[in-house]
Amino acid sequence: MAKVLIIGAGGVSSVAVHKCAQAADVFTDIVLASRTRARCDTIAASVKQRFGRSIETARVDADNVPELTALIRSVQPDLVMNIALPYQDLHIMDACLEAGVNYLDTANYEPPDDAHFEYKWQWAYADRFRQAGLCALLGSGFDPGVTNVFCAYAQKHLFDEIHVLDIIDANAGDHGLPFATNFNPEINLREVSARGRYWERGEWVETDPLSWKMSFDFPEGIGRRSCYLMYHEELESLVKNLRGLRRARFWMTFGDAYLNHLQVFRNVGLIGIEPVDFQGQKIVPLQFLARLLPDPASLGPRTVGKTCIGCLMRGQKDGKERVRYIYNICDHQECYRELGSQAISYTTGVPAMVGAMMLVTGAWNRPGVWNMEQMDPDPFLEALGRYGLPWKVVDLA
Repeated sequence: MAKVLIIGAGGVSSVAVHKCAQAADVFTDIVLASRTRARCDTIAASVKQRFGRSIETARVDADNVPELTALIRSVQPDLVMNIALPYQDLHIMDACLEAGVNYLDTANYEPPDDAHFEYKWQWAYADRFRQAGLCALLGSGFDPGVTNVFCAYAQKHLFDEIHVLDIIDANAGDHGLPFATNFNPEINLREVSARGRYWERGEWVETDPLSWKMSFDFPEGIGRRSCYLMYHEELESLVKNLRGLRRARFWMTFGDAYLNHLQVFRNVGLIGIEPVDFQGQKIVPLQFLARLLPDPASLGPRTVGKTCIGCLMRGQKDGKERVRYIYNICDHQECYRELGSQAISYTTGVPAMVGAMMLVTGAWNRPGVWNMEQMDPDPFLEALGRYGLPWKVVDLA
């Protein structure tokens, strides 16, 4: 039915490629490209072993728009799936417009020289994609992504108005290492060291990094964990698209060991993004630290435990106050047995494939630039459960 070109060859991309290969009736042709072709070839060999399918690989510099445009024109895909670094979003969107191809990503644009992310740069492409008759789907991961769709489902089926939203993300897994990040170290450390931000009665309120803490009792045996308020990109679009919203926050769990390491890294300047002189060369401290840390894709065999990501919502339905919790539980070792992945990559890679499925089948394909909650949640959530991420709704009041 469709040919996809997937850019990026990390842990999330590996899951997305395998899941596209699994959905052979939808994704009839798959091309995987990155700066390091050998990593693409490794993923292709795994797909061949697991599913008996051959996929093409290529080398491309996603920062080089002419080179990327030439590849897209050569491949002639129905969709480009950007599962590279968020620094490269705009370059890939430019190449898609130049080549006349639909676009999907899993995280919003972040300038490489400023630890700051927001959707304004990508939303500015809306008219160009609309005029070209192309669709750009933003943030088709889990958070952002599935969390947005959970909210859309709640707005469609569970509430007349959603007044309070808390997105709560718990990684209750244990990899046994002194310190490691569960996705790209550079992106992870920039994200968690940024100032917190939440929406309260029509305006944004900022907090010091990880300075707000709460305790939440997670379901299905995970239990009570400490959660810290952060700013996360899906809040920016959700406050525009949910009816009656008065407060929206994002929380993530961290263990004491992680927080202690983070504080030391911050104190000695290792999270800095400004180049420093070292033995006659310019190096970026955070990039140097990221090189020293374990590759998140290598954590699969040693990580045990579960993730739980969900949306806790309070609002009104038929004139009555309601509290509902929509969530997914994902087991690290089950992911590893299925695809050789840990659950963080799995929970991002599967929604990337499902979002692509929605787009290439036409369920969500309309010209413009869109966030996930602006689409019909029902077909997405049906496919999400079918391809490995079942979800539950719990009435709390």
